[in-house]
Amino acid sequence: MRKYASILLAATIAATAVMPATSASAFPGAVTGSQAATTSDVTLVVQQSKKQVAQKFKRTKVRFVTDQAPGTVIVDTNNKFLYYVEGNNKATRYGIGVGRDGFGWSGVVKVGRKAEWPSWTPPAEMRQREAKKGRILPVVQEGGEDNPLGARALYLYKGGRDTIFRIHGTNQPWTIGQNMSSGCIRMMNKDVEHLYSRADVGTKVVVVGPGNRQGAVSYNDKGVDFFGNLFGFGG
Repeated sequence: MRKYASILLAATIAATAVMPATSASAFPGAVTGSQAATTSDVTLVVQQSKKQVAQKFKRTKVRFVTDQAPGTVIVDTNNKFLYYVEGNNKATRYGIGVGRDGFGWSGVVKVGRKAEWPSWTPPAEMRQREAKKGRILPVVQEGGEDNPLGARALYLYKGGRDTIFRIHGTNQPWTIGQNMSSGCIRMMNKDVEHLYSRADVGTKVVVVGPGNRQGAVSYNDKGVDFFGNLFGFGG
C-alpha cells in the first residue's frame, strides 16, 4: 500500500506542475497572489493605468496651414488640441482637456496675465453648485501640486476684462482628451510650462468651439512634422 500511495502522490505532483497557468479573468471573483499581498497594490495599479495619455495627445510638431499669424494660439475644443502657430506652415500641437457638456465656449481672447503655481479662486457659482453635491470648495486654494490649476496658468481676457477662463495645468493628466472641465483649457503640467515660456501676455488666443464665436478662422493640421520633431527647430 505504501508503494502505491507513493506512486499516486508523485503522479499528482507531476500533473500539477504541468498544468497551464489560469488567467484571473477566468474567475472574476478570484484574487491573484500579487493582489492578495496588499490592497494598496491593487489601487496603485488602477491609478497608474488611469494616468496614461493617448499618444495622439502628446506634444509634437505638426505641419500646419493657417491664416493666423505666428505666435497665435488656436484651441480646437472639438478635437482636443491646442496649437501654437510658429509660421512657415508649422505649429506645436498639445493635447488638452476641455469643458464638459454645457460648459463649452468659443471666441477670440488674449492672454491677460500669467502665473506660476497659481492660487485657485473658484467662482461663487461653482462653490454653490458643488455644495449641492456635498463637496465644499475653498474660497481660495494656494498654489501647489494638489492645486487644480497645476504648474502654470494663462488668464484669458476679453476687452481688458477677465473671462474667468484659463489655460492651465492639471494634476489629473488622465483627463487630457476628455470633456471634464468647467470651461477652462487643461494641459499636462510639462506642456503648460512649455507653452507658458512661449506665449507672452497679449498673445491672441482663438478658441474654436460651440457657438462658432471665433468667426472665420482657417487652419489645417496636416499631421506630424517628422523633420521638425527630429531636429527640434521652431522652438
